[in-house]
Amino acid sequence: MSAFASAPASPDATADRVLCAEPLPVLGRDVTVPLVTGGEVGYAALDYAASAPALQRVWDDVAAYAPYYGSVHRGAGYLSQLSTDLFEQSRVAVAEFLDCRPADQVVFTRSTTDSLNLLAAVLPAGCQVFVFETEHHASLLPWGDARVTYLDAPRTPDEAVATLERALAARDPYGPALVCVTGASNVTGELWPVRELAAAAHAHGARIVLDAAQLAPHHPVSVRELDVDWVAFSGHKLYAPFGSGVLAGRADWLQEGQPYLAGGGASRKVARREDGGVDVEWHTTAARHEAGSPNVIGVYSIASACRALTEAGFEGLVERERYLIAKLRDGLAEVPAVRVLSLFGDDSPRVGVISFVVDGWNSSHFAAALSAEYGIGVRDGLFCAHPLVRTLLGGEPQAQGECGAPEAAPGELPQPSAGGTPTLNAIRVSFGAGTPDEHVDRFVRAVRELVADGAKWSYRTEEGRCVPVS
Repeated sequence: MSAFASAPASPDATADRVLCAEPLPVLGRDVTVPLVTGGEVGYAALDYAASAPALQRVWDDVAAYAPYYGSVHRGAGYLSQLSTDLFEQSRVAVAEFLDCRPADQVVFTRSTTDSLNLLAAVLPAGCQVFVFETEHHASLLPWGDARVTYLDAPRTPDEAVATLERALAARDPYGPALVCVTGASNVTGELWPVRELAAAAHAHGARIVLDAAQLAPHHPVSVRELDVDWVAFSGHKLYAPFGSGVLAGRADWLQEGQPYLAGGGASRKVARREDGGVDVEWHTTAARHEAGSPNVIGVYSIASACRALTEAGFEGLVERERYLIAKLRDGLAEVPAVRVLSLFGDDSPRVGVISFVVDGWNSSHFAAALSAEYGIGVRDGLFCAHPLVRTLLGGEPQAQGECGAPEAAPGELPQPSAGGTPTLNAIRVSFGAGTPDEHVDRFVRAVRELVADGAKWSYRTEEGRCVPVS
């Protein structure tokens, strides 16, 4: 079994442990939004998988530092020295959060997507890359000129391991190879058998990078325990503001590859040659791939979020999230028109990410009604994981689609496909450490009412989105 694949606790057993637990304070918890039906309601942010609200603790830390903001690695003045120290201490905090090995490097990037593109840029010549079609586009698309093998969607964790082992056994055994895999699906929330996949990769002489964008905000991630070579994640999913990310892991490919960006900070020495050219000696530390003035506030916010989650205690956060997952799934199970999407089966452990379709509804129309009539923010479409969503909905994984674009006019009932699915897009609800019970309760109630009574308002399509008629 995976390090994370423990059976979810029953709702009753979990409830006893979480009744006294409170959601962590996040920005926006007191924001109210207008309803088309009149009045206002507290906004229910249930789109954590796209961007989680910033923790109040993170925002307070950033606000306290802001007056001391200075150029990092660039100045002798007090504020520059203070900012440089804060920047490098943030690197230490992230390494501790990920339980990195002593020789690992922590490189700060813009996002998970940026991190994986950085790794793709330093792959050794002739590297083979193995990636499941179930990945987010951030993991599916960056590999450029590498020899990429796309693996079919597995239907159990054991099948995932077996599929990877077969593919690796058939590869060129003498060249470098890399496996890229998610820790938790951004579509179904299901946990992947990361430790077992890492063992399979290493047994066949390959390395592995973990896309932890959806895992790190919900579960502790230990580079050592999972035995992955690299891990990538984004600050904006870890309760920090936009614009910062992390790639952490083995240093050798990072040191040997050309700098991801050429410029100041990445170079140690630059000199003109007699022939008119330029000789450059690049850093071998993380600075090699951090050219330019770094996003010190974004980096500090990631470190603050790492500390806040560690201090809050992942055990309690995980237990409370399991309680909310059970509450939500039990509520949706009482609505026959709702079909929850799953790759590994209903009993598969997952984080607080659930996607579903509703018979007789276009997903964009349903999501628009949740927002306009109930003040609930969810996501609809293909979630930047087009092959996976189309596979789960009975379509062809190679078929192209547009996220959020309705396939039938709002207010009309689209014709179901042969498999009973109204459209080849879905609705995603996601939550985390800052979600109160009331948001989940309101969501379940809204689903029941919309399915039973229909929308109370009229909607139209505008620039590919379903919006209420003014």
